[in-house]
Amino acid sequence: MARLPRLTLPGQAHHILQRGNNGQAVFVDAEDHEHLLALLQEQSRKHGVAIHAYVLMDHHFHLLATPGTAEGVPQMMQAVGRAYVRGFNLRHGRSGTLWEGRYRCTLVQPERYLLACMAYIELNPVRAGLVTDPAAYPWSSHAHHLGLRTDRLVVPHALYWALGNTPFAREAAYADLVRAGLSPAQQAALTEATLRGWALGDADYVAELQKRTGRRLSKGRAGRPPKRPESVPN
Repeated sequence: MARLPRLTLPGQAHHILQRGNNGQAVFVDAEDHEHLLALLQEQSRKHGVAIHAYVLMDHHFHLLATPGTAEGVPQMMQAVGRAYVRGFNLRHGRSGTLWEGRYRCTLVQPERYLLACMAYIELNPVRAGLVTDPAAYPWSSHAHHLGLRTDRLVVPHALYWALGNTPFAREAAYADLVRAGLSPAQQAALTEATLRGWALGDADYVAELQKRTGRRLSKGRAGRPPKRPESVPN
């Protein structure tokens, strides 16, 4: 079956996943991480994409972002991907592809899933066994959301601001949310939607989005048996 085209709509929150080809590492050292973050900061500003949360893992990275235009996310990801591979190959004496084809992307209903998606992204290093406290991981937006450092890449979403009337209140409320973790249902829904490219939200949200695009936004009802779900990287 042909893969559905990626769905990008302006003003909507997008969960983005880019993986290394055949599970290979896409970050070798701190300079690699810093290079990608610099490219994301440059290109997100250039293409009008607000990045609300991120994590860079050894073999992949996640973003939560809202574009101002339908072209913002694909233009940003193309520019970042090409520039990063050129620099990575030059530094590490290699050639050829680095990414596992095109990035994965899904739309996320803010009121229902956005804060959960932020926590899902920033808890990746904990699920991978790299740290026990997500704030100890240097390559994510979590420390910024707790007020432990300032990250110029991050543009807080309105729902993060709504967590409290002061920075301390917001940071404490978000820390509590992440500490509580995600339910198995939330984690499964976020994983499947990202891998499959379905819009993640309730029926009213999906129906409203469907008015804005001819691209199918949810699972079909045809009679083929479902494929076994892929695993998403931590």
